[in-house]
Amino acid sequence: MNVAVAERAFPTGRTLFLVGPTGVGKTEASLWLAKRIDAEIVSADSMLVYRGMDIGTAKPTPEERAAVKHHLIDVLEPTEPFSVGKYRQLAKNVIAEIHGRGKIALVCGGTGLYVRALVDGLFEGPAADWQLREELEAEAERSGPESLHAKLMEVDRETAEKLSPKDLRRVIRALEVHSRAHRPISELQSQWKQRGRGPTMLGLTMDRSLLYQRIEERVDRMFERGLVEETERLLERGLRTNRTAMQAIGYKEVVAYLDGGCSLEEAKKLLKRNSRRYAKRQLTWFRKDDRIQWYDFDDYATQQELYESLLEGLRGMTETVRGESRHPQ
Repeated sequence: MNVAVAERAFPTGRTLFLVGPTGVGKTEASLWLAKRIDAEIVSADSMLVYRGMDIGTAKPTPEERAAVKHHLIDVLEPTEPFSVGKYRQLAKNVIAEIHGRGKIALVCGGTGLYVRALVDGLFEGPAADWQLREELEAEAERSGPESLHAKLMEVDRETAEKLSPKDLRRVIRALEVHSRAHRPISELQSQWKQRGRGPTMLGLTMDRSLLYQRIEERVDRMFERGLVEETERLLERGLRTNRTAMQAIGYKEVVAYLDGGCSLEEAKKLLKRNSRRYAKRQLTWFRKDDRIQWYDFDDYATQQELYESLLEGLRGMTETVRGESRHPQ
């Protein structure tokens, strides 16, 4: 591959997106691409923003971040709250700076809401009501998540039919929105139109069984690298005070073990299960966006061939898309 030729195919001041489920290999692919198109990487991961949450989030290593400049990683203490609105503003500012340096912004991550907010903006919804959330969580503990899902079905059938009763966080959020806004979240989200039709978005996927195997192997490596000790350090720094960070997959399971709620082996199994379920939810979210051009590892003999195809895909999309804004909305 002639890197100089590849770089000439990409005008400066562009924003490209690489998305996919956890464990699929986005970090490696983004590094390979960024080096060849002279891009800086903008993280779209809700937990990479926290300092000290390294092992459990599979954060890019210091060596990887030295090889290609990364943004929106390690910007907050684990005690500080964060939101999609704050992410969108920070990301827009960072992307403008990258464009100002005459470079390309490669947004990479698996937090679908962050990607959507950056591309399409945000819908107006009420702020979090933590007391109500605690009450609903307690009800789910007593009566099971199906009871909350049944309540949602009564007030917002459209949203309830899209959510599994097991997706407790989103079910609770939908009930919270209805309680505070007196309108179903589906009605509010109907105002959240896909306004930008031309973003360059690539998605990585692979055979589900292989993906799950990779996820489980990665979880084993996390524990070998010291996930328990990392969680202990985070608790000492006040992790429990941040509701969002405390719910991060990889840490909540270890906290349960440290609190005596389960054995270490049970925590590992739970983390593997929750990670698999998260990957499935990510794929479901991203599959709904028909602007994403998908690349399946199973279609290529080698990883290198996949990367070359990604590069060709980026080139083709940037040459054919017309009228795209130079900045995310």
